[in-house]
Amino acid sequence: MSSDKINAIMIVEVLGKPKEYVVEILEEIVGRIDAEKGIKILDSSIKEPRELEKQKDFFTSFAEIEFEADEMLQIVFLVFKYMPSHIEIISPEQITTNNYEYTDILNSLTKKLHNYDEVARIIKVEKDILEKKLRGIEGKKEEKTKIPDLLEQA
Repeated sequence: MSSDKINAIMIVEVLGKPKEYVVEILEEIVGRIDAEKGIKILDSSIKEPRELEKQKDFFTSFAEIEFEADEMLQIVFLVFKYMPSHIEIISPEQITTNNYEYTDILNSLTKKLHNYDEVARIIKVEKDILEKKLRGIEGKKEEKTKIPDLLEQA
């Protein structure tokens, strides 16, 4: 590892089915991380998937990925893009950076948060629309069941 690089380990977890698909996705993620600009994978291992106890036919596994990054901003991008369950900076023990790098990190963080907020708002609106449609369908079913009752009373 170069002395000006940041060495880190992260764990990326995947849940899904079938078992082979979980491994395939983890291998794909490792490949995509290795292709990221300024990132070099030093070592990676994918653990054998195990079946969930409470959810039969679903499997979970994780990849442990050791990598080096040219700068801290690239690690921040990895965290947001791949959502690891754990990340640890191994070296250097102290990372010095200037205010421009912190500004880039904070602006990237803000941009991602705004994107997530936008997605959450869209999903909420779509959920509300679906709930209204469902209520409309249920209301029509209730009207249909009331009509025979009225006929019987006549």
